[in-house]
This record gives sequence, C-alpha cells and structure tokens, in this order.
Amino acid sequence: MLRKLAESMIRTANIVFLTSLYRLSGIFSVGCRNYFMGVYLSGIKRAFARAYHDVVRHHTLQVSAALSYYCVLSALPALIFLSAVMRYIPLPDLFGRVLLMMAQLLPADTMRGVYSVLADVLSAHRLTWLSFGMLGTIWMASAAFDAVIEALDIAYDVDDLRPFWKTRLLAVGLAAISGGLLLVALAVTIVGPRFGDWLAARLELSTLFVMTWPILRWTIAIAFTVLAVEFIYFLAPNVKQRFAATLPGAVLSVGAWIGLSHLLGIYFRHFANYNRTYGVLGGMIAFMIWLYWTSFGLLVGAELNAELAKESKKGSVKPKAIASEQPASDTIDRAA
Repeated sequence: MLRKLAESMIRTANIVFLTSLYRLSGIFSVGCRNYFMGVYLSGIKRAFARAYHDVVRHHTLQVSAALSYYCVLSALPALIFLSAVMRYIPLPDLFGRVLLMMAQLLPADTMRGVYSVLADVLSAHRLTWLSFGMLGTIWMASAAFDAVIEALDIAYDVDDLRPFWKTRLLAVGLAAISGGLLLVALAVTIVGPRFGDWLAARLELSTLFVMTWPILRWTIAIAFTVLAVEFIYFLAPNVKQRFAATLPGAVLSVGAWIGLSHLLGIYFRHFANYNRTYGVLGGMIAFMIWLYWTSFGLLVGAELNAELAKESKKGSVKPKAIASEQPASDTIDRAA
C-alpha cells in the first residue's frame, strides 16, 4: 500500500515538474524572441566583429591565464566539497564516476596527482571536512568565482563599485548555483543509458521515452551546463541585463568548451608529453592549460553578449551600481 502511494506521488510530482518546465521554457522562448527581434542581422555581424576586437583590446588571453591560476587554487577545495556532499546523493560511487570523466579529458599524470591529494585529505576525515572545515573550503573554492566577477567586468567594460563583502558573497552564491546545476548535468550524464529503462519501468512511461533517453540525457546535461553559464553571465558582472540576453554567449562558451576539451584530451593522450619538459609538474601544467582555454571560452562568450547588448534596441549596457560622483559616460554606449 505504501509502495503504491509512493509511486503515485512520484508520478504526480513528475507530471507537475514537466508541466512547470514546459511553461518556463515557453516564457524563456518568448523572452529570447523579443530580445533577438531587436538585433538585426547586420548588427549581429558587427557584434561578432567587435567581440573579436574586444578580445584583443581587453587582453583576454592574459586575463584567462590569471583566471586559470585562481581556478587551480580552487579546484581541489571544490573537489573536496563535492566528495563530502556526494555521499548523500543516492547514486552509487557518484564522485568516483566524476573523477573518471575528468580522466577522459586530462592526462594520466594530472589525475594521479588529484587522486593522491584527495586520498590523503579524505582517507579518514570526510565527515570532519563536511562539518568543520567546510566553511574554509567553500571560501577557498569561491576564489575562482571572485576572479570571474572581475574578469567579466573587464569584458563588459564596467567598473565594479560593489563592496568587497558583497562581491565575495556573490562569488559564494555563484559557486553554489553553478555547482548545483553542473552537478545535475553530471548526474544525468553518469547514470547512463540504462537509467531510461529503469525510470520508464518505475513511472510507467512509454517506450518512446526509453528510445529517446540516450539523446535526451545529453540534451539535459548540455542544457543545465548552458544554464549554469547563463547564471554566471547574468549575476557576476556589474551590469543590468535580461536573463535571455545571456543565451548567445553561454551557447558559444559551452560549445567552445566541449570542442576544446575533446581536442585537448586527444592532444594530451597521443601527442603531448609534458613530463619530459616539466618533470613531476607536467600533470599540473596540462591541467592549467585546460583551465586556461576553459576560461578563455567563458570570457569570449561574455564579450559577445556585451556587443549584442549594444546592438539591441536599447543600445547600451548600464552598470548595476553607479557612484554619485561617477560621470554618466561610464555607461557603455553603442559605438558610432
């Protein structure tokens, strides 16, 4: 009796979730249509051309190098936090599968170093990390997002007048939001194609769902990844913009990240041998190169969003916080 009641509740919750998702997608699609109607084809071409010039003018390659440094400092604290949290997610060996996915992109030397550090830190103190050391771990993991905020302000050509405590709390919030969305994307990817059979049997779904699940799970994973990047673009920089306006840069960033990650994975596995040059630091150098190009893709997407905003009907991107003594010229106006 209880089992039938639980299955009925799960089925009802699934219907409500899908209905809400459908309505939200409709609202989001209307917002995107209204936004892109204000940007003509010639404006899109100008936006791409200006985005290229801004990448050069803002020294985006150098900013990406600085951002990758902060990402390296934050990577292990973030993995420690994930390992502690994933214990409570009802999926077998979820954190181990995350590391296996990382191993497909990064060199074996890098992953050996990651495994060694995590084994030393988490061997007997996983619960201790979750209870006492987690505040410091979250603070360290958010350092990368604090650097992202500053880098996106450069991409949008705005000064960040928000106080330090506000941007730091925003960095922690961005780490939580984007980390949660990426965790969902990872979970959907990791459960594999057989999860569709199990879910269809539990919720009495049609065979069409089972047939489309292998494609659907990758679609969901990519969609949640794009959504995570959109939240970063929407919340991090000190600019007023609509959420739908962040979609083009997020799609470009995620697409570039997926393509570059696979290309770098092939290069690291079959061509590069950093141990001959850097010795024991070879794995870390390869990891920094991957983070470097990941950061570059993120910043290029922001540059594109900023230029598309200038080509919209409003023609400008206004800062969220403007000091009383700041001149009005700090607003980004459309270039003549």
